[in-house]
Amino acid sequence: MGKRIGSLVLAAIVGFTGFSIPAGIGESVAYANPQDTYLMNGGYESDFWTDGSWRVETDWESADIGRFAYQDDSYIEGIEGEHALKYWIKDTAAGEQTITLTQTVPSLPSGTYELSVHSMGGDAAEAGKVSLFVGSEMGDEVLTTGYNQWGKQSLQFILEEETENLDVGAIISGAPNSWGYLDQAELRQVSTDTTKPVNADIFVQKVEGLSPDFIKGVDVSSIIALEESGVQFYNEAGHEQDIFTTLHDAGVNYVRVRIWNDPYDNSGNGYGGGNNDLARAIEIGKRATANGMKLLVDFHYSDFWADPAKQKAPKAWESLTFDEKKEALYQYTKDSLEAMLAEGIDIGMVQVGNETNGQFAGETDWSNMSQLFNEGSRAIREVDPSILIALHFTNPESSGRYMYYGEELEKNNVDYDVFASSYYPFWHGTLSNLTAVLTEVADTYGKKVMVAETSYTYTEQDGDGHGNTAPSSSGQTLEYPITVQGQATSVRNVIEAVTNVGESGIGVFYWEPAWIPVGPKDQLEQNRIIWEAHGSGWASSYAAEYDPHDAGKWYGGSAVDNQALFDFEGHPLPSLNVFKYVHTGAVAPIIIDAVQDIHLSAIAGEPVSLPSVTSVTYNDGTTGIVTVIWDESQLETAVAAGPGSYVIEGMAEGGHSVQAFLQIKKRNWIVNGSFEQSDRSMWSITYPEGAVTHTDYQNNAMDAKTGSYSLHFYSADQVNFKVEQTIEGMESGYYNLSMNIQGGDAANSDMNLFAIVNGNELKADTAVNGWVQWSNPEIKDILVTEGEITIGASIKADGGAWGTLDDFYLSYERTYEPGSGSGSNPEPEPDPDPDPQPEPEPESTPNPQPGRDNGTGTAPDGIAGENGNTDVNGNGPNDDEKEADGDPSETEDDEAAPFRDAYIAGYPDGTFRPGQAVTRAEMAAMLYRVQAATNRTEHAVSYKDIDTLGWAGKDIEQLTASGLMSGYPDGTFRPRRSITRAEMAAIVARWAALESKKSQGADIDVEDVNAYTSANVSANTNTSASSNAVTFFADAIDHWSESNIRLAAEAGYMVGTTGGQFRPDQYLTRAEAVTVINRVLERSSVSQGQQPIWSDVPASHWAYNEIQAASSRLQ
Repeated sequence: MGKRIGSLVLAAIVGFTGFSIPAGIGESVAYANPQDTYLMNGGYESDFWTDGSWRVETDWESADIGRFAYQDDSYIEGIEGEHALKYWIKDTAAGEQTITLTQTVPSLPSGTYELSVHSMGGDAAEAGKVSLFVGSEMGDEVLTTGYNQWGKQSLQFILEEETENLDVGAIISGAPNSWGYLDQAELRQVSTDTTKPVNADIFVQKVEGLSPDFIKGVDVSSIIALEESGVQFYNEAGHEQDIFTTLHDAGVNYVRVRIWNDPYDNSGNGYGGGNNDLARAIEIGKRATANGMKLLVDFHYSDFWADPAKQKAPKAWESLTFDEKKEALYQYTKDSLEAMLAEGIDIGMVQVGNETNGQFAGETDWSNMSQLFNEGSRAIREVDPSILIALHFTNPESSGRYMYYGEELEKNNVDYDVFASSYYPFWHGTLSNLTAVLTEVADTYGKKVMVAETSYTYTEQDGDGHGNTAPSSSGQTLEYPITVQGQATSVRNVIEAVTNVGESGIGVFYWEPAWIPVGPKDQLEQNRIIWEAHGSGWASSYAAEYDPHDAGKWYGGSAVDNQALFDFEGHPLPSLNVFKYVHTGAVAPIIIDAVQDIHLSAIAGEPVSLPSVTSVTYNDGTTGIVTVIWDESQLETAVAAGPGSYVIEGMAEGGHSVQAFLQIKKRNWIVNGSFEQSDRSMWSITYPEGAVTHTDYQNNAMDAKTGSYSLHFYSADQVNFKVEQTIEGMESGYYNLSMNIQGGDAANSDMNLFAIVNGNELKADTAVNGWVQWSNPEIKDILVTEGEITIGASIKADGGAWGTLDDFYLSYERTYEPGSGSGSNPEPEPDPDPDPQPEPEPESTPNPQPGRDNGTGTAPDGIAGENGNTDVNGNGPNDDEKEADGDPSETEDDEAAPFRDAYIAGYPDGTFRPGQAVTRAEMAAMLYRVQAATNRTEHAVSYKDIDTLGWAGKDIEQLTASGLMSGYPDGTFRPRRSITRAEMAAIVARWAALESKKSQGADIDVEDVNAYTSANVSANTNTSASSNAVTFFADAIDHWSESNIRLAAEAGYMVGTTGGQFRPDQYLTRAEAVTVINRVLERSSVSQGQQPIWSDVPASHWAYNEIQAASSRLQ
């Protein structure tokens, strides 16, 4: 099976005479003081040779063991105290050797225990192998993985009765020259419980301290529509069975159901998503109650999906005044609950709103939102005071968000009991953060807390032909294997995270565990008919009247069939039983659960070798390494073919398939871009005058992206340096530049990758996000015409910042045809990008993605996504919601109605990336959303590259038909190409129908220009004043877009850059784009005191107000 290794190992429960396993449901369990350890000298702080605390057995001729002082190695990172145990298998040893460390514990009372130790040491052939033991039972063998790579391994066991003189310890083994350290050995009593785990198909570690009445719920709102669509569900024996009975048998004690006010069009056609009106909720509630489960009623107060991007009031409330809306919400809530209770439904909790991040029922002001919350609460209290009232939010990963919400709720005297959060592991950060933010809310405001929605994938397969929300190639973090076991572990860990809050942590709900296919994916057309007829897809085409820009575009099937707790045919997966196993624990035979694919890159012409081993994850959570045999013929073919992306098939030990994703890159024009060669004279590193040198070429493979060397930086005072290299003798053409950077503690950072060509500087902003959390900034399509370029990085941050730079890479991409950037060409004509990045397919993006909010609650999901991809799931400009002087009767043809919705959002990591270039597709989408092309249709346009337009196809079609944007002379649009400043000027001139002052009979003078540029220079650190309107942009004279640039400048929409230049061929950044669009829209209103939306756009950023305004809905 190979060698199992791990840095964080889930404890395995061992059973032998006198041993058993943890706790039954509902039993009173006592817990030992977590500070107590039954081991003496577990930190090796005293001399164990003298005090006899540890017995050591080995072949003393072949091994060295000793007590090590951390102070003797200035680079080592200690675990605790001042000492550790150090070992070395001598290089003269004859084969593998063993060292046994033993301590006899005099007496242990009955209970559950954990023996643990921290270990680190050599890797590969020099790795040490450590196994823990208790009596005669052995734990997993764990390999060390490198210097300072400490990992904690543990072994849980249970004593059914008091035990005396129990031997515990560790066995270390290794080949000659292997070495390592041990520290912080501990033996702690976890609890006094002695219940055995059950035998099962999956491993589930018992959640200690879990209350017997902890809510273990599921949201099965789509179930009626699915059953009407012919979907059947079965029990574990394979017999058809009411799914509510199956859920109860699996340990589920609560059912959640969403309610939409009127999810139907005027003809009675359902909007889909389950068609969840009150009648459906009553039917689901009755079945849940009949099977012994309570009901959580989730009022969306909308006619369709309510989430952070959209909180549209019901159709029936559109013409109501605010006071009338308050009364309508109160009465609807009360009438609905009374109708449900009259049917005998056991309602335990009611949710007033769904993911109400800054919006609720059409209101965006916290005062108004709070009044609506209280109307819902008033109705619930009047109907039954014992029912818990929950408010639901999302994005726990966003720093300070939940405390801000809690403060607003308290300030506005909102009556509620439970602060509920969505938590999807692939979007919402770490579990430790989830526990922390929920604990802070609970402790500060005295509220109960819970997770109202969570889920995880068990397969990458799509079941119904409609794409799924996860996994995605970007913007997601899936730290568990995509397997049934990984799904179970994810749910178990979310339950533990809420339990760790303490008594205030009351429960977890799994979202839509039964939303499986209505038919196989190869019958997509038939599936579409069923989705439309029964509302069993996430949205039907009938929803277009209510939600035209999301459901109206992307209606279809289930977006989460691969996150269900039932397989595609309706049989329960073993992971469903996690809800009962968390009380007892569950064990299964050890098998490989997932095999890690290999990702590597090489430079064309250099030898390529694939690793002989790969990592695997076992179903108990441990990891290991196994050998791999690769298809050498595929590798040889790839190497011979040259630059490109290839997949090499392999077979891992045990018959498991594995793939190597090989990218062969073009020649790197940068000399010694990875700093591996000792001659680094081609690199220049400069510091500000008076600054002390604070960089060095570091030989440490753990801090390097590849190889052993990297450029390291650290300063206790201030980090401020520039590293650069000038390359000469280059071919004329377009180049791509990239680098890698990692590090941390970089407050007030200003970091960028740059390229200087012909005096013009291009930049790509970047940042450091933690140790070996590599950022990969990139600048594409750099035009080199004179054979020379200077590339490099500028790194600035406050004192204490540290990190490394590695793998600078400059590749030739395509040829340049002289004359394409001058003369009368309407736009530059570079050849199409030969390696376009994939855009998301429509049916893999348009799904209700619960809890995903990339910014504030008022911002729709973004214009731009990771790696240039775009998420089209947000609201676009909704003509039904346009506001004009408060008159709801304005029609969508009324051009006077101001556009108020957010039109751009950020990235899943909470950043906006203001310095990143904007693509043509992204610009088309933004302009479409702000209604720039309204009533401007001139002609239909079809492009040769229509298949590459992807998610933005309709926006591009509209914008080009309007004449605001145009394609290239060769008949292509090239959606992934970045917009230049000159191209933006052309768009602005067309959009605003600009005319020259001269054509209007006005004179252009220096004062006109200086007044404009002076007014804007303070708002943009990249701008400067110019001399006059005719010559103030010397680099724009005779440019193909000269007239457009003049018009945009005269109108005050665009300004110059440093040195009085316009830099027409420089790419337009995201910050610049929203600034220009806001100026045309005269959009500048942001709420006073509004918190910064994006982590990389502080209030001090030159475009802060513009970015806030563009990514918020105006009041």
